Amino acid sequence: METVFTNAQLALEGEIRSGSLVVEDGRIARIDSGRSAVPGAIDCDGDLLLPGLIELHTDNLERHIQPRPGVDWPHGAAILAHDAELAGAGITTVFDAMRIGVIEGDEGAAVLQYARDLSREILALRSRGVLRISHLLHLRAEICSTTLAQEFAAFTPEDGIGIVSVMDHTPGQRQFRDPASLERYWRGKRGLDGDGYARLVDRRLAVRQSHGDANISCAVAEAGRLGAILASHDDTTAEHVAESAAQGARVAEFPTTPEAAQACQAHGIAVMMGAPNLVRGGSHSGNVAAETLARDGLLDVLSSDYVPASLLMGAVMLGDIWGDMARGIATVTTAPARAVGLVDRGRLAEGLRADLVRLARPEGLAAVRGVWSAGRQVG
Repeated sequence: METVFTNAQLALEGEIRSGSLVVEDGRIARIDSGRSAVPGAIDCDGDLLLPGLIELHTDNLERHIQPRPGVDWPHGAAILAHDAELAGAGITTVFDAMRIGVIEGDEGAAVLQYARDLSREILALRSRGVLRISHLLHLRAEICSTTLAQEFAAFTPEDGIGIVSVMDHTPGQRQFRDPASLERYWRGKRGLDGDGYARLVDRRLAVRQSHGDANISCAVAEAGRLGAILASHDDTTAEHVAESAAQGARVAEFPTTPEAAQACQAHGIAVMMGAPNLVRGGSHSGNVAAETLARDGLLDVLSSDYVPASLLMGAVMLGDIWGDMARGIATVTTAPARAVGLVDRGRLAEGLRADLVRLARPEGLAAVRGVWSAGRQVG
């Protein structure tokens, strides 16, 4: 089957160019300048036509599984709702992030071990062709935990884990260096009183002391065993980045300071920042603003993190900030694809997957008018 898109502004690598694009059998068959006269061609009315967005880190599935504290929503339904939401936001490839590593007996814990069962359900739905977009797996390894090694052991290379990120949410570290910010976050999330919060902090500090170093070694080794790309998380200092580089990290998720972002650039590690940070005008945790790094040339990749619609909004904002829309769009297409070694998508080029987004900009907004995954319209 052939589908022709014409009268489009094509978001090519390094430029936006007027033209037409032909899709055959789920692949981009041809890119032409000018309009197409083929009967039945989709007239894009001058809208942007860009590669499908690639999301490397999103907590959105967890939100669908637990829409309220203590509520465990049926997982199949949650996965389908998550899938549909991402498709509607222009995301055609997602690495579903699932946390592994909890503290047994942690006071007020809302989510326990879930990644092994959930990943099986995602893979089963994917194999049956039920999902609209491409779903890959991302394990978020929590260093401050007591179960990390046993949870990793339940996965095999056949599961196709794409990313392992090494997270450390110990109080006083990285994202939670600021004690006041940490207390607001945890008391709000868990509904703890002052004594409950103090016990939580003491327990986490003790677990980090007893398990932290072994867990770091475990996460790095398991990423290698599973064939996954290694990512760091919330690097704060140049020393953190040097450690991540020595471990083989290729992506830095949400560095919290300009110092860390500069060190990532020096080590050749791609810097990923949260699109919500960009859209909101700053970090909700008081860390460095994504726009600051963007203006300093230190931002490579955007992630929607916890708001899927923010990914396209953020890319368009970066295009406006830089005065280069092709560069802004690349942060959610070409750059993430390259960071994790996806060679069949992320660009409008002949032979690649026809993952496409038609984007209009009424009054400067980012309005999705159509989404195609491997040539099939999904949104």
